[in-house]
Amino acid sequence: MGKKVKKELEPPPKDVFDPLAVESKKAETAVLMLQSPEEEILAKSCDALYKFAKKGDENKVTLLGLGAVESLSKLISQEDKIVRRNAIMVCGIMAAHNDVRRLMQKLDMIPPLIARLAPEEEVVVHEFATLCLAHMANDYTSKARIFELNGLEHLIRLLSSPDPDVKKNSVECIYLLAQDFQSRSAVCEQNAIPPLLELLKSDYPVIQQLSLKALGSVSCEAECRQALKEHQALDHLLKILEAKELNDLHVEALLIIANCLEDVDTVQLLQQSGGLKKILTFAETSPLPDVQRNAAKAIAKSAHNAENRKFFHEQGAEKTLVDLLGSDNNGVKVAALQAISVMCANVVSKDIFNKNGIFQIIHLLNKDNAEVQEAAVFALANLSTGCPNNASAVVEADGIDALVSLLKDKGEGVIANTCTVLINMATQESLRLALESHGVMTALVATLQSSSNLVLRKALLTVAALGCDAEARTEVSGFTYNEVCTLGGSLVIRHLPYILNSSSTPKPSQYQIGICWVSQRC
Repeated sequence: MGKKVKKELEPPPKDVFDPLAVESKKAETAVLMLQSPEEEILAKSCDALYKFAKKGDENKVTLLGLGAVESLSKLISQEDKIVRRNAIMVCGIMAAHNDVRRLMQKLDMIPPLIARLAPEEEVVVHEFATLCLAHMANDYTSKARIFELNGLEHLIRLLSSPDPDVKKNSVECIYLLAQDFQSRSAVCEQNAIPPLLELLKSDYPVIQQLSLKALGSVSCEAECRQALKEHQALDHLLKILEAKELNDLHVEALLIIANCLEDVDTVQLLQQSGGLKKILTFAETSPLPDVQRNAAKAIAKSAHNAENRKFFHEQGAEKTLVDLLGSDNNGVKVAALQAISVMCANVVSKDIFNKNGIFQIIHLLNKDNAEVQEAAVFALANLSTGCPNNASAVVEADGIDALVSLLKDKGEGVIANTCTVLINMATQESLRLALESHGVMTALVATLQSSSNLVLRKALLTVAALGCDAEARTEVSGFTYNEVCTLGGSLVIRHLPYILNSSSTPKPSQYQIGICWVSQRC
């Protein structure tokens, strides 16, 4: 047998570079490697940059300064799937920073980002592309660009993705886009209501909340409210309100209901189904101030319509609103007072508030909170207009001193509404005498020095209404005769056109006598 001869290995071609394993410890090096033509190096560099950027905003700013965004803007359209995926992951994380988003907008990265939403892309790509778009949708210009490129269509499709992160990012982006009226209409036109309602069943509270926020935005449009009604959205929302374990969703759910209650047919439907009573009961019993406030706001918004006021009255909304006045939360009180101001356009409601509300409203005039005071006196102005019984109830509730004090308030709205209440009270002789005994005329003279045309107009009308009695005229002329002589003539001449054009002018006889008195004394 012949001796075996070991076969020599052929040397590698001279033009082939031997593999080089490099370990980099600097972000600068990884950013430089984004320029490599080798896909494996690109993928590994992007992965390293993703981990670095994820650690905090300072790292994102560092990568921004090193020019990483410019390179990534090209790599998100790379042919290699792994490079494309890793690049989009870095972009999704970095877009959380304002400065990064501005550069992305400048580089017009939205078109390739929307392209990554295609069905054939990986779920991870969908996740980070939608995350990046959700961050960018905080800017109006980016929102307009997403809408222009039909990004909404892709986002709506991804609401049905099996991945919860994709759903979360997509619904958040839709919510931000829906801040613009064009996008709101497009959401309905592209049949997004069913998948948004489906997300209310999600196991993830953040997805439920974002879905409610998106529905809240689109429900501002009448055609969208119609779509919500057609898909039984109110049934979904009422079920949320009835579930105590979903109390973190109650505020957003009520905001949608508030918008839907603008439509008479919706209010009628809710009344017939018992839904309206559920909403009122929920407003009374909820332990959450934000929920109670939004419930009162919903009533106020809807009750601007006469038919809706009738439906609310039939369900006892007045009692609910009076009960809310007893809340410890000032925001709830203000919302309830505003709703009372609207509801009292119904004469029957005015009578109900006379028995159960005016005393509490008078009590709120003495609160230190300016918003509560303003809302309370506005409610009294509406309650006492055209209703002598309510004007008398103000006196019975010892409200005159509080009204006199409000004439010294800095807010012109408070003073003007206080004057309206006094004018309404002055139509009755017994009430005029009660006002005079509490020094109302004296307080009004100081009000005549205001620089506000609204305050001066109302003050002069109040003086005219109260000046029908000789005792009142004597009180003012005896107490501040010189001041009235100085102010009166010029004020009457200067502000007579405003008085004549005022919608709250008293009866002609009172008005004429009062103005004649002011003119004569001056």
